Amino acid sequence: MIELWFNLPPLVQMLIKGLLVIGVIFPIGGACSLVERKVSAWMQGRPGPNRAIPFWFAWVPVIGPFLQKLGVFHLMADGGKMFFKEDPVPGHVNKFYFTIAPLVAMIPALTTVTAVPFGAYLDSAGQLVPVVLANLDVGILAVFAVSSLGVYALILAGWASNSKYPFLGGVRASAQLISYELSMTLSVLPVFLWVNAPGGSGSLSLFNVVQAQSGVGLAWDSIWFGISMPLSAIIFLVSLFAETNRLPFDMAEGEADLVGGFHTEYGSLKWGLFFVAEYAHMLVGSGVFVILFLGGWNPLPGLPLATVAGWLHLTGQPIILGLLSIGIFLGKTLFLIFVFMWVRWTVPRFRYDQVMKLGWQKLLPLAIGNLIFYALVIAWIQTRN
Repeated sequence: MIELWFNLPPLVQMLIKGLLVIGVIFPIGGACSLVERKVSAWMQGRPGPNRAIPFWFAWVPVIGPFLQKLGVFHLMADGGKMFFKEDPVPGHVNKFYFTIAPLVAMIPALTTVTAVPFGAYLDSAGQLVPVVLANLDVGILAVFAVSSLGVYALILAGWASNSKYPFLGGVRASAQLISYELSMTLSVLPVFLWVNAPGGSGSLSLFNVVQAQSGVGLAWDSIWFGISMPLSAIIFLVSLFAETNRLPFDMAEGEADLVGGFHTEYGSLKWGLFFVAEYAHMLVGSGVFVILFLGGWNPLPGLPLATVAGWLHLTGQPIILGLLSIGIFLGKTLFLIFVFMWVRWTVPRFRYDQVMKLGWQKLLPLAIGNLIFYALVIAWIQTRN
């Protein structure tokens, strides 16, 4: 099967990859909206969505009531409503830019997925090969560069709405995302300083970051970076909350003071695209965090995937091993998405001045100090070797 894939024309491979990205991200984005409502209901001691069910499915014993209680049909109803309800376009907006803003939001969300490895398998030579749509040597730069373009969608939506509240939401989004991108970028530099130290891989590939965390045992130089560089992980995670406009950092859409923020004038499918893009950014950001700090598809610290493959006799089963690695990676990623939702329903929204103060006066100095500390540690280790 793997040989058949590589024998396909490049254009066909690109088309299949694009359809896979759309076919995976859209359902996951919709499912995240349902999970968020169920998580919020669980935290508030209420049942959450559990009413909708097609009349022809209500007669199915056991499965019908279970899916109804799970709220699956609410997801189908919401998706159908997004596609088929009337799409309002206010008369005072700049119609062209107002229409393309949701598409601009979706493009970075769908593009960054291609550079994130989400599994691995052993080839015939016994070497780990990443399961990724585009294995780039500059993977982290591609993710940061493309994902940062998402802020243009919020600015464009706020400006094109020709309304004060959306415009203020767009301005807030631009200031917030620029502020926290600095801390996020500085927080990952120690990771790549370690990976690219003399004798390292000399690459910005995300796959090589996972390989650097694939040591056997709990040696400091091969354990997960979330353990050996905890401050980097914390700074990255806090910055990720701000980058994805999640509470307590949702300044761009704070309903308490901006009605609905940058998307106040939007409805129907356009509104839905903004939030599918937000969940897609959460998914990609969580995946990048797993790769950088939680060992990627390695099951446990000090227990790499290759060791597990040997235990389970999967060295000659690339498809099974690939599915196992994808399952491990997705498990960690979905746990982080749950953390996003957990924080949303337990931490109150910050004020705008608090958000800016945290970004510039707290996180940025911490990120700079953290970078200097690990640069000195790595230099000291290299001199001893």
